[in-house]
Order: sequence, then C-alpha cells, then structure tokens
Amino acid sequence: MMSEPPELRASDADRERVAEVLREAVAEGRLTMEEFDERLDAAYRARTYAELEPLTRDLPVGGAAGLPVVRAPGEPAAAGAAGEVSWPSRIGGTPSSKWAVGILGGFQRRGRWVAPRRFTAVTVMGGGEIDLREARFEDREIVIRCFAVMGGVNVVVPPGMGLDVRGFGLMGGFDQSKVDEGDPGAPKVVVTGFAFWGGVGTERKLPREERRRLKAERKQRELEEKREKGKKGDRDRDRLEKREHRELED
Repeated sequence: MMSEPPELRASDADRERVAEVLREAVAEGRLTMEEFDERLDAAYRARTYAELEPLTRDLPVGGAAGLPVVRAPGEPAAAGAAGEVSWPSRIGGTPSSKWAVGILGGFQRRGRWVAPRRFTAVTVMGGGEIDLREARFEDREIVIRCFAVMGGVNVVVPPGMGLDVRGFGLMGGFDQSKVDEGDPGAPKVVVTGFAFWGGVGTERKLPREERRRLKAERKQRELEEKREKGKKGDRDRDRLEKREHRELED
C-alpha cells in the first residue's frame, strides 16, 4: 500500500487505482450508483492527490491523514476481492435450518445462511426458493430433498458450483438443464425428491455483489467511451478551425 503528498500531481495509474477502489465500494453496497458516478467522474478529472483524497476518505481503504491509499502497481489484490470465489472458506459451519415447508403459501432460504448436509423442502399447493449464492455449506456435498405436490421449489446456485439433479416427477418434473460438475474444489449440491403435479426448478445466477460489480464496470466503460468521444470531438473541432483559419489566410 502507498500514499503520496497531496500537492503532487496524480498520474493516470493513480486515478485508475482510485477508480478500482470505487468499483469495489459500489459492489459491496457502500456507495450508490449515483455516488459512484459522481466520484468516478471526479477521479478521472483529478490532477493532484489533494483532489483524489476526498473520493476515498470515507471508505475502508482510507489512509493516514486522510490521504488516499491506493494499491501500488503490481501489488496483488487482497484475498476475497470482488469477483473472486474462495470455495474452501465457504465450507463448514453450523446449519441455520434443516427443513422448510410451504403449504398454501411459500418459503425462502437465501442470503448468508449455512446449508446443512441434508435439507428437506416440502410444498403443497405452494412454493419455495432455496438460494445458495451467498450460503456457506456444512459439508463439501449437500443433498436437498424436494417434495412438491401441486407446487414448486426453485434451487438457485452460483456459477462454478457443482449441481446434480436426481428427482422423479409424476405429472411433474425436475429441471436438469443446469447440471454441471462445477469448478475444482467447489462444493456440490444434489437435488432429489418427488414432484406430483408440480416441479422443481434449478438456475444459476451471479451473487448480488458480483452483479453490482459488473454493473459498475459496465458503467465505467460507458463513461470512458463518452469521454473518449468527447476528446475526439474536440480534436475534430480543432482541426476544422485550423483548416478554416488557413483558408481565410489564403
């Protein structure tokens, strides 16, 4: 980590490292998209460290004396940075719950919960959602038993996680379209059970923080493209003015 006196001129690399801090902050929900847009634009307009300093002062990366702390070129990102998945760190823990029931209603298991080795879900004329994107896992392999009678259960897993579907449906069915071995070292979920006049669906979705990060990066690219188009327009106008000036002199 490094910091610089505020009166020094900032480089393009300094501005880019502050922009990375802002992207991580919006991905973690510390900044709104409006705040991110304002600060990112200010970061790319900044000429000195004094102008960069306020942009990260209230974020966890703030350095001594309020100066911006930015990662030096070539310095690796900290473990667990946005966009990286540390599967071993998500295995182990005491289960939050081992079953869920939705009768003429519904249930949800989502967010930061601990999925047990065996989880049982029952729906009767109702529905349920089991979201594993931000979950921890009691063991490397977990089994989710779904019993859906004139109802349904939806299992959401993150990219890279292993998924196997083995259930049986009678006038119903189990979705096997997302079955995959998963990344090396990733936990695996086995979905099994029985569906009668109902269904058990599976889908893969990015975690919310990762979606925010990608959205922030897309927004940054759009701003950079807009700035580049503006610069190109300025250059074109300069060339046109010079040409008109030469023609008037002739």
